[in-house]
Amino acid sequence: MRNDHFSSIWVVCPAYNESIAIVSVITRLRQAGYDVVVVDDGSSDETRKLAAASATAVVSHPVNLGQGAALKTGIDFALEQGADVIVTFDSDGQHRASDIPHLLDALGRNQADFALGSRSLSEPLNMPRTRRILLWGATLFTVATTGLRLTDTHNGLRAMTRRGAQALRLRQNRMAHASELLAEIARSRLRYVEVPVTIDYTTYSLAKGQRTGDFVMILLDLLAGKLYR
Repeated sequence: MRNDHFSSIWVVCPAYNESIAIVSVITRLRQAGYDVVVVDDGSSDETRKLAAASATAVVSHPVNLGQGAALKTGIDFALEQGADVIVTFDSDGQHRASDIPHLLDALGRNQADFALGSRSLSEPLNMPRTRRILLWGATLFTVATTGLRLTDTHNGLRAMTRRGAQALRLRQNRMAHASELLAEIARSRLRYVEVPVTIDYTTYSLAKGQRTGDFVMILLDLLAGKLYR
């Protein structure tokens, strides 16, 4: 399902050792009519080979740099292709391609530059209690430090206009990139909107996701970034 507001939509999928899920993720996105760039972040499995057979494009990092770096590479690539809108989409199968039209519609209806997916505005499927607590803490921290009024600050499903993407100055390579991206949105003063999306938690996606101890590392990364700006 395409959107009448935008002519060129690219979906950026950062991927690190995602050979189990990558083909089904790309297939659903391509069937929906989107161009897909997979950023293989130094995978040691078959991720790159599998992605090359079905994605519109694959860009590879020679070594693992982190999801933040992969997103930046993918966003830069999509801008070079002339994208009007860029969607970021996790490669572990927890996002639904059917949610993308809602993000695109929200951009157009609200004349916004960022549409941010929120699992808190819908019902997250099979979310463990520890994950819920972790996300609650991360949301409180990010809201306090950015001033943005959000309900979900660590959701990898988001859409941005070309102007929005060009306004971002991303430096965090690893776990703190989601909070940094929101700080950049706040700095840009461009309009943003939250959109309900569904997260499909599976044994596989939970094993790949952040753990409770990662929150401490996110805080350290963000504080270090502020010190060296």
